[in-house]
Amino acid sequence: MQVQWYPGHMTKAMRSMKEDIKLVDLCIELLDARVPISSRNPDINALAQNKFRLIILNKADLADPKTTEEWVSYFKNQGITAVALDARKNQSVSKVLSTVNEVCKEKMERDKRRGLLERPVKAIVAGIPNVGKSTFINSLSGKATAKTGNKPGVTKGNQWIRLNKKIDLLDTPGVLWPKFEDEKVGLNLSFIGSINDDVIEKTELAYEFVKMAQKSGLLPVLSERYGIEAAEEDDPNDLIRSIAIKRNCIKKGNEPDIDKASSMIIEDYRNGRFGAISLERP
Repeated sequence: MQVQWYPGHMTKAMRSMKEDIKLVDLCIELLDARVPISSRNPDINALAQNKFRLIILNKADLADPKTTEEWVSYFKNQGITAVALDARKNQSVSKVLSTVNEVCKEKMERDKRRGLLERPVKAIVAGIPNVGKSTFINSLSGKATAKTGNKPGVTKGNQWIRLNKKIDLLDTPGVLWPKFEDEKVGLNLSFIGSINDDVIEKTELAYEFVKMAQKSGLLPVLSERYGIEAAEEDDPNDLIRSIAIKRNCIKKGNEPDIDKASSMIIEDYRNGRFGAISLERP
């Protein structure tokens, strides 16, 4: 199943980011902790090569903790500091401020030598749609300074936010890249809600999710959640039908409502109702 989504406004947003990144010292890149590779825009990574770097593995509460620790080590081995957190919790993001100081220590010492004692760190907050950039900024600032929403495309334009005397943040719209070379990337981004749900059929997405669960050993999680008998050799469509019946997703004519059951499966995953599950490992 091929998934591609690159609406025109993202081209404009990326063009703007190319100019804005020249103005900043630090690139704070938000990734989804469940799929750090799939949710990492290679264009943003390329733009930030000559900047101080900080990766936020957001939604860590939805990912397997041990796997997330492996990802933190993975990025450390690449020379990039990574912090795992749940941006909805203020106490979770409080450690980010001290981490910014550590990452930008060289810049601060350089400013001090030049006598620029009050110059704040200018940081751009970047990432793909629906990884929680605005929620992260609001938790960091302690107030609702950026619009949030559990869907892609809430942030429409760039916005500078004075965090404190030491840090200025630039909130940017979520941007993807023009073509996913790996089919799994498009699927993973669809599973976590970074692809607009209007461009993909939920029934197809649920089919792919169940098929992925069969291949990756996650089938027992679905069986326990929905109380169904499930095996790796079963047709995913039959399993979704069983889930629909078990959860009383029934439409007129006493037929299983596959659309409703499919939406339920995807929303259950997105909201962590299957437990903390990572879909990628280093």
